[in-house]
Amino acid sequence: MMIAKPALKNLLNSVKVPLTPQRKDLIVKAFEFAEKAHQGQKRRSGEDYFTHCIATAQILAGIGMGSKTISAGLLHDVPEDTPITLAEIKKEFGQEVHDLVEGITKLGKIKLRETKEEYLLENLRKMFLAMAADIRVVIIKLADRLHNMRTLEFNPPEKRPNIARETMEIFVPIADRLGIGEIKAELEDLSFKYLDPKNYEMVKKLRDDYYKEGEQFKNQAIKELEKEIKNRGIKVLRIYGRAKNLRSLFLKLEKKEMDIGRIYDLIAIRIIVPNVSDCYEILGIVHKIYRPMVGRIKDYISLPKPNGYQSIHTTIFGPQGRIMEVQIRTQKMHDESEFGIASHWIYNENKRRDWKNYFRKQETYSENELVWIKQLHEWQSEVGKDNKAFLEGLKIDFFKNRIFAITPKGDAIDLPEEATPIDFAYAIHSEIGDSISSAKADGKMIPLDYQIKNGQMIEIMTTKEKKLPNRKWLEFVKTSNARAHIKRQLKRNDEII
Repeated sequence: MMIAKPALKNLLNSVKVPLTPQRKDLIVKAFEFAEKAHQGQKRRSGEDYFTHCIATAQILAGIGMGSKTISAGLLHDVPEDTPITLAEIKKEFGQEVHDLVEGITKLGKIKLRETKEEYLLENLRKMFLAMAADIRVVIIKLADRLHNMRTLEFNPPEKRPNIARETMEIFVPIADRLGIGEIKAELEDLSFKYLDPKNYEMVKKLRDDYYKEGEQFKNQAIKELEKEIKNRGIKVLRIYGRAKNLRSLFLKLEKKEMDIGRIYDLIAIRIIVPNVSDCYEILGIVHKIYRPMVGRIKDYISLPKPNGYQSIHTTIFGPQGRIMEVQIRTQKMHDESEFGIASHWIYNENKRRDWKNYFRKQETYSENELVWIKQLHEWQSEVGKDNKAFLEGLKIDFFKNRIFAITPKGDAIDLPEEATPIDFAYAIHSEIGDSISSAKADGKMIPLDYQIKNGQMIEIMTTKEKKLPNRKWLEFVKTSNARAHIKRQLKRNDEII
C-alpha cells in the first residue's frame, strides 16, 4: 500500500516495537478509518478533529506501545463523536481493539466534580478498575489527556482550571505510579501553568535564565567526559543535558526558601550506556575528572526507587566549580524511566498478551511485572462493589510514597511509607502475617508498630502455635492487604465462637 500522508509516515516511523507487515496494515487501516469517520469535524483550535487522534497515537507510539494500542488511539473518539458504533469497530478491527476503544469510551464519561469528594473517589474507582482490567486503556487515556492539555489554551478560560485540576489530581498520580516520567512531568507542568500561572512564569524564567547561564559549563563537561570515556574504550549510547521540570523545581524551591542556587540537580547530564557494569565504570570516570559532592551519590540501581526507577545519580563540582548532577543508566533503565510500564511492550513484544486470562496465566510473566495491578484486582475481588472499602484501600496505599523493604533473602517488598512489620509480613504471605511474633530491622529488634524505613532489611519471627491476629494491629497497619486479612481472620473467629 502506498502511504502518501506525511502524518501517517511519521506515525509509522515512531513505532518502537518491530513493525511487521500485519501490524503496519492494522495501523494504516485504523488511520484511514478514523480519518474518514471524523471528516468535516473541527476542534476548538480550528484544526481538523482528526489531528487529535493522530497526536494521541503518536504519543503512544513514542512511549513504545504496540500496533493494537496505537490503532485504538486513532479510533478512540470514533464511537463517541461519529455515527460509527463499537459493533462496527469490532467487525473491522477485532475483539481486542474493540475492547480498548470501549474502555476509553467508558472512561471518557467520567469527570471530576469540584464540590463533592465522593465524585472524585468514584472517578478514581472506575479508572482503577478499568486499569486492572487492561492497563492499555489507561495508557491511551493518558496520551489523550496529554494532547488535550497541550491544546488547553483553545478551551474557554473558565474551563481551563477545572481541566487542569482534574489532570493534576487524577492523571498525574496515575502516570507517576505507572512510572511514565515523560508524560507525568509534562502533564504536571501543563497543569501548573493553568492552576498557578504567576508561580509558573516565575519559575520558568528562573530555570531558563539559570540553565542558559550554565549551558557553557554543561557543554564543556559533556566534551570532557566524552573524551575520557572514549579513551577508556567504553561505548556510550547517548550523552546529553536535560532541564528539570517546572512543577518539581517549584516544590524544591519552596523547601529551599526560593534559592535556586541550592537546587543541585537543575543542570543535569545524562549518560546512557549498554550494560550495568558500564554504569559503575562511568561513575569512576566522572569522579576522576570532577570532585563529587559528599553525600550526594545515589545508587538507585542496587536499590531502585519504589516505582522501579533505576539509575546512578552523582552531584559533582563541574567546570569552574559549577554544581551539576550526572545521571548514569542503561538504555533499558532509561526507557523504563521515561515510559514506565509502557516500556514493557518494547522489551516483551514477542510474548503473547492474553489480557483476559492475565490473572490465571501469571506464570508467563516475570515475578514483579504489573504487581500492583494484580493487587488492585485482588482488592476489587475482596470488596466487590463496596466503594468505601475499595477507596479506603486506595487512600491507604496508592497515594502514599512507596518504600522498599528487603527480606533476608534479598527480595524487595514494595510498601507504602509508614508501613509496619505487620504490613511487611502480610505482603510476603497471609500465614506469616497471622503467625508473626516479633521482628527485626537491620538485625535489631523492633516493635510491631515500628515504621519501616526505605532499604531496611526486615526479618520476621513467627510462632508455630496457631493464633489469631491481634485486633490492635488494625490501629496501625497501613496496607489494605494486611487490614483485609486481619479483619477476615477475626470475622471467621467471631463466627466460630
